[in-house]
Amino acid sequence: MNVSLINNDAVRGVVKLEIVKADYADSVEKSLRNYRRKANMPGFRKGMIPMNLIKKMYGKHALVEEVNKLISDNLFKYIHDNNLHILGEPLPSEQQPEIDFDTQENFEFDFDVAFAPVININLNKDDKMTYYQVDVDEDMLNKQIESYTNNFGTYEDVEEVGEKDLVKGRIAELENGAPKEGGIVVENAVLMPMYIKNEEEKNKFIGGKKNSVIVFNPNKAFEGAEAEIASLLKIEKDKVAEKTGDFSFEIQTVSHHKPAEVNQDLFDKVFGEGVVTSEEEFKDKIREALTEQFTPQSDYKFLTDARDILVEKAGELHFADDILKRWLVAANERNTKEKVEEDYPTIIKDLTYHLIKDALVKANNLKVEDADLENFAKRVAKAQFAQYGMLSVPEDVLNNYAKEMLKNKQSLQSIVDRAIEEKLAAWLKEQVDLDVKVVSADEFAKLFEE
Repeated sequence: MNVSLINNDAVRGVVKLEIVKADYADSVEKSLRNYRRKANMPGFRKGMIPMNLIKKMYGKHALVEEVNKLISDNLFKYIHDNNLHILGEPLPSEQQPEIDFDTQENFEFDFDVAFAPVININLNKDDKMTYYQVDVDEDMLNKQIESYTNNFGTYEDVEEVGEKDLVKGRIAELENGAPKEGGIVVENAVLMPMYIKNEEEKNKFIGGKKNSVIVFNPNKAFEGAEAEIASLLKIEKDKVAEKTGDFSFEIQTVSHHKPAEVNQDLFDKVFGEGVVTSEEEFKDKIREALTEQFTPQSDYKFLTDARDILVEKAGELHFADDILKRWLVAANERNTKEKVEEDYPTIIKDLTYHLIKDALVKANNLKVEDADLENFAKRVAKAQFAQYGMLSVPEDVLNNYAKEMLKNKQSLQSIVDRAIEEKLAAWLKEQVDLDVKVVSADEFAKLFEE
């Protein structure tokens, strides 16, 4: 068979497939023999039906099946072998001649393709870009230390309830001030006054003594919040609305949280034994960890801001709009011509930037190897653990966590995309005049609101 490309212009073309009988005859014959072996027809033994009857019954179907297979295999092979950078998928040409499988032996199929525009971008030190670096100030540092002292703190039994104390006891539903017969009873119920929303109900607990009984209203205390009330009373959410009366809470134990001291024991728990040996080293290590956590966000902001410069450098790009619109409708059954027409400017805007990034990655050989993905996945894992205050995670745990992420197709693709963008950001920083601006965490957050 013959496959060729007819270029209409720089952004569109037609891939033509010319199929003759010799291309499919053997495959069709083989397919019909398989039909013959399996077919059942009254008056004939299985596998002994005359071939002329088989051809009459299944000939057209076998022909269509083999021709479609030839099209599928050779169309995409041609695109791959000839390194055609197409957008979307090939579409049957609207000028495709009518095909008659009953009478034709030779066939011609035309497919419209939309080519990605050629992109050339030159950057130099005359191009200035801003890079925002978050300042890890004393306030942020102290809040992080406070978080660690709370996370690694201990609980001690006390006699009187404080706002942040953990109160454990027995809850019983009341009726006319006495335990309700057949009412709700919860053993080993747990609550913390600080999470009670209503101040009046909260104050009933604060100052309460061990072994005393407090009468409170859960519905009022948690302002009707189904999740909290259902969890406390051990009932289904749909039953919460029925429970608007008073309950008793017999305080059995009161646990007071005592933050950990800032000493070697805390240093070892946060960073591992002997990694830091002084408070100054402890602060430096925390500052380093916080800075590392902000870097991906800084890179993301940098690439977002670089978008306008890169689009301007790329110049006006042209697309085969009619083909792309047809493909967008065909590719998603929820799309209509009207919806695609409405969304098309935004789609092209996003596509343009995607192609620019892709062109820069390819032109500058910014490859992501397996080792890059493994290291990036470990950093993602490390950052996730860090969010929960776990900075000293064993290497084997990080490795296993990273491997699990890379096994998942969705998370793998996300890691690939982020690793490529990281390399692109690093490359861009070297090409331009980088204006580094140090900002506070609050100022940095506001940049994303603009």
